[in-house]
Amino acid sequence: MADCPIVVNSNIMFRIMFSACKVRLCRVVCLLAGLLPLSACNNVETEFVNSPCWVVIDNSIHQNPVLASSMNASAPGLFCIVRRTMQNGANCFRFDSADGNSSTSVFTAIDERRTLVFGFNNGLIVGFGSLSSPMTFYAYDLECPNCFDPNYIPVRSKPLSISVNGLATCNLCKRQYDMNNGGIVSKGEGGKKMTRYRAATTGPLGVMSVN
Repeated sequence: MADCPIVVNSNIMFRIMFSACKVRLCRVVCLLAGLLPLSACNNVETEFVNSPCWVVIDNSIHQNPVLASSMNASAPGLFCIVRRTMQNGANCFRFDSADGNSSTSVFTAIDERRTLVFGFNNGLIVGFGSLSSPMTFYAYDLECPNCFDPNYIPVRSKPLSISVNGLATCNLCKRQYDMNNGGIVSKGEGGKKMTRYRAATTGPLGVMSVN
């Protein structure tokens, strides 16, 4: 039997090709639409930093009064510095308040098993801000955002000091930052605001988590 020639209708071919082009065009438009928000945000300072930070402290176990004061939403504006330190060969949390009180708390077995990272250079500042409603629990890096370079070798610390009026001060550049207002520069030459991490607390004698 002789082979029968296959006849393809030109209208059908046109419809197939047109449909394929529409699919490709749709994909390109969707891709560009997804890229536009990223391009628009390139010059916007992000609220939270993506640098490694992971701290969990259960104050229902440690019962530390300095940390408890900073985790009290009913008394905002009280900030404290949180570090990791060693005392008599044991790992400890160290807490320093703005009014000069300092205390330590020895790691529990659970703390020892956790991989704790205290920001850029072993130092965080935590506390409730007094200018937001509802109250915001802040966690800032202890290093000055305009002086400290995490890529510099060896690492050279440029720590901030904190005061009872809710300000953090760099002794090098002399900038002051408002911890009650997202860490913005409140005095001195303009620049980056304080490095901020995501943070939460369940209360003065509850759990604090920073990441």
